[in-house]
Amino acid sequence: MEYPRSILIIQTAFIGDVILATALIETLHHALPETKLDFLVRKGNEQLLLDHPHVRNVLVFDKRNKYTNLVRLILKIRESHYDYVINVQRFATTGLMTVFSGAKVTIGFDKNPLSFLFTKKIAHHLEGLHEVQRNHRLIESIVGKDRYRPRLYPSTEQFERVKPFKNQSFITVSPASVWFTKQYPVEKWIEFLSVLPDRFKVFLLGAFNDQALCETIVTGTSNKNLVNLAGELSLLESAALMKDADMNYVNDSAPMHLASAMNAPVTAIFCSTVPAFGFGPLSDKSFIIETIEKLDCRPCGLHGHRSCPEGHFNCALTIQKEQLLATIVRVEPPL
Repeated sequence: MEYPRSILIIQTAFIGDVILATALIETLHHALPETKLDFLVRKGNEQLLLDHPHVRNVLVFDKRNKYTNLVRLILKIRESHYDYVINVQRFATTGLMTVFSGAKVTIGFDKNPLSFLFTKKIAHHLEGLHEVQRNHRLIESIVGKDRYRPRLYPSTEQFERVKPFKNQSFITVSPASVWFTKQYPVEKWIEFLSVLPDRFKVFLLGAFNDQALCETIVTGTSNKNLVNLAGELSLLESAALMKDADMNYVNDSAPMHLASAMNAPVTAIFCSTVPAFGFGPLSDKSFIIETIEKLDCRPCGLHGHRSCPEGHFNCALTIQKEQLLATIVRVEPPL
């Protein structure tokens, strides 16, 4: 077999999807250390791969002025003369990038509408596999069965930036999510943090637009050890902080995958979604929190909703604070 000299990986979805796709970088690098690896992301996500030791170039797709930028990007891809293009995305735009890439071999999932033009298309099955396992099937013909985890590489400077926060036992809480039904409710976070032992410092993490949500939690709880860092840290700085936390509390959202990529301890709360979709935590020390109620309406969708379709949101409201406490301190489980 002639090994590829260069490979482009395409993943233009959200932050968590890009983090999970870094497992492809790890696996390809270990199997083919001489192969040049490039990665294509949507604008904004390139910060995840900043100074990545195994990525030669990061290509960025700016979806503003979408079609003009698409043509420019395709021309840039063609100039690189890739041997392989691995398309993790399942939408037509990335299908066009793949088809017109000029690569010798193009591989993607059969759910991409242009997959009939790929050199090889791989069946995409939602349940039964973790997303990392699903993605690995795209490169199995190149590297075999060996598979590595997702990994991020914060710089020395980024670790130094968060070092002052690590002078005592601490946890992080990432309370936000793009989708309402994937977000543990504010009042439930307040309940949990109000009974958390005071030996833990608590850092609230999130994007700039999560500041108000985090501040509501800070002012709503009796816990005086909370610090709102939403909007203060980059993604890689947040990852560097999470690495040394006693526990990281997250929703089924991007911060869960940040923790996985740092092999950091994580407690992941699943409200309307379920781990069976294949997006659960991968850290050695990880816990999944779900309602213990049997709800006929759960799961109600892969990506969540802007409101509970049934109007009660019991998949979240019936999760008890004791379930969260049990992953960091000894408590009696709820009946």
